Amino acid sequence: MRTLRNILAGFGLICVSGLFIFATQTSTSDKLLTEPSRYTKDYNVYALSVPENLNFAGELVPLENPDIYERMDRELLVNTYWQSNGLLLFKRAHKYFPIIEPILKKNGVPDDFKYLAVIESGLTNAVSPAGARGVWQIMQATGRENGLEVNDNVDERYHLEMATEVACKYLLNAKEQFGSWTLAAASYNAGVNGVAKRLEEQGVNDYYDLLLGEETGRYLFRIVALKEILNHPSQYGFNFKESDLYTEVPTYKVKVDTAVTDFSKFAKDFGINYKILKIHNPWLREPFLNNKSRKEYFIEIPKEGYYKTSKPE
Repeated sequence: MRTLRNILAGFGLICVSGLFIFATQTSTSDKLLTEPSRYTKDYNVYALSVPENLNFAGELVPLENPDIYERMDRELLVNTYWQSNGLLLFKRAHKYFPIIEPILKKNGVPDDFKYLAVIESGLTNAVSPAGARGVWQIMQATGRENGLEVNDNVDERYHLEMATEVACKYLLNAKEQFGSWTLAAASYNAGVNGVAKRLEEQGVNDYYDLLLGEETGRYLFRIVALKEILNHPSQYGFNFKESDLYTEVPTYKVKVDTAVTDFSKFAKDFGINYKILKIHNPWLREPFLNNKSRKEYFIEIPKEGYYKTSKPE
């Protein structure tokens, strides 16, 4: 009997211990569910206040219209909380805006159009499914019509300064036709004829009154959202130091008016390699230059001391 009592007492002790352990585990589990971990306690997602008096090139966004307000709110949210892309845009803008801004100013195009380049390509030499190329996403026919050389050997749509000049020419013509920088910007996406056709069909004369397809319908709102965010980084949660941003490597120009048979050898003559030459001259599409017409080209060569390259064999 004593043995039986000892067995029962031992079994009871095990049960009590098990209940204690379960209670402890439950308490710990509840704590994990209710208390934020160190990975989440400093991260919050907030609704955004849409700023008043948003404008593009001085033309106000009519935020009193509920449809316009919601579309603007959407683009601010999407671009604020796509954080990795946002930081890359800050970094690239610091590098490329100083090249774009004086060209816009020289041509009388509002400074806000630099944000059009941001949404077109993310300030990269992108290639669209339709065949548009470069930072300004210029189509082959448009490039050629505006004096750019576009072929397998040389494609000046990848030449940032030259492409910006072409974009300015297009936008100035569109502004003359529509009388509005906002419509001129929309036409950069949908084409002058496309925008003119929609205005006539719907009997309106303002971008914000048009019913458009998804891409062109979001186009101006995306531009204005990026303008707002890039101008007020801390307000939208972006934190960085100037040293985190990209900078342009200083270069000098070398005139070439003959064929070049081997750009790898050409690059070595200036203390760089072919890869670095291409980084600064993406418009050179092949490792040689035909140039049968003896046209003058100006090739960018980085100044000494900015790149470290392996010694040639």
